[in-house]
Amino acid sequence: MHEMSLAREVVAIACAAARAHDAGRVLRVRLRIGALAPVEPDALGFCFEAAARGTAVAGAALAIIHTEATGWCAACGASRVIAARGAACPDCGAAPLLVTGGEDFAVQDLEVA
Repeated sequence: MHEMSLAREVVAIACAAARAHDAGRVLRVRLRIGALAPVEPDALGFCFEAAARGTAVAGAALAIIHTEATGWCAACGASRVIAARGAACPDCGAAPLLVTGGEDFAVQDLEVA
């Protein structure tokens, strides 16, 4: 399960940020996860709790901001929200749309004390 390695990296980023700000602990971590990112949010939450044990992140709330997947159609120039890779343009039917968003996985921000 790659969610554990992702969770460990998020915890490492949060711990580094806490140290950089002379904070004793991290209270909240907000992640931005795109609809097309290969991440299972529930599994990530479980792994985050396990990875945070014994660190400055232990007990921190994990908030996930979901971002939509978007695509651009070269045939008609439309930009649209898409449900999956390989989606056809809802305007002209051309396929596939070029994915322009929704693949992100990033720490949005942290709250430390």
